[in-house]
Amino acid sequence: MMPDTPHGLLGLLQSGWTYVMAVVGLIVWLVRGEAQTKANSSEIRRLWKQRDEDLRAHKEARDTTNDLLTELRQDVKTLLSRRD
Repeated sequence: MMPDTPHGLLGLLQSGWTYVMAVVGLIVWLVRGEAQTKANSSEIRRLWKQRDEDLRAHKEARDTTNDLLTELRQDVKTLLSRRD
């Protein structure tokens, strides 16, 4: 006749399978969270790098515009001084 409660590893798994599944689920959840955190960190670094490049490009564009405006102002002053 077979006993009602199995012994050994099978008995442990039958009595605590919910705990085992909870631990496995927790480990999977933690690993996925860590992977997402690393992906977010990489994306943040990429965005900061892109921001720096954009700031640099806009500064160059402003400098070019300022140089053109300075030249234009000088030309206007020259034209006005000739008129007098």
